[in-house]
Amino acid sequence: MEGTRVVSVEPVRLLVITVLYCHLYLATASHWSKALYPSAYRVKRGTPAFINPTFQKSVKDINLLYEILLSGLHLEEEEEGSLFSEVDKELASLRRVQTLEVICKDVLPRKLSEIRRLIAGLTRRRSSTSLRQEDFERTVLTMVYMAQKLAHTPEGYQRDLWAEALLELQRAVRQDLTLS
Repeated sequence: MEGTRVVSVEPVRLLVITVLYCHLYLATASHWSKALYPSAYRVKRGTPAFINPTFQKSVKDINLLYEILLSGLHLEEEEEGSLFSEVDKELASLRRVQTLEVICKDVLPRKLSEIRRLIAGLTRRRSSTSLRQEDFERTVLTMVYMAQKLAHTPEGYQRDLWAEALLELQRAVRQDLTLS
């Protein structure tokens, strides 16, 4: 009698464990899809260090980013080469700059539809909490990309769409700064 009772409990345990595993899997999958920058979790560089990469970890990194932007980083270029072709060669050779290049090439949204999705995500969370540091960094870099794209877009409907999206993104960043 004891032996049959143990046998009937095992399938129940297996069923409970399977249900818990499926629940965890679905919760994790929905978490990644709700991320502001989902491409940050699937960077194709092949190294775990580039999963959810961030550039600014200290004041020194912030100063380096400012120096790179002033020296001529052009994010709007779609060529396969380095983003840092016009940047000072000494700056471009720094190891820390490799992370910035991964963020700019693989993480930042480049299409207007992707940027609209980002704006919608920022609008949804606008009233709740402020952005995490890495999301704020990526949002500002997206604004830099959009400003450079806007400067090279000819007059017309497309330019108006990019300008409107840039203004909406600027409002979202300003709103986030007032929450802090």
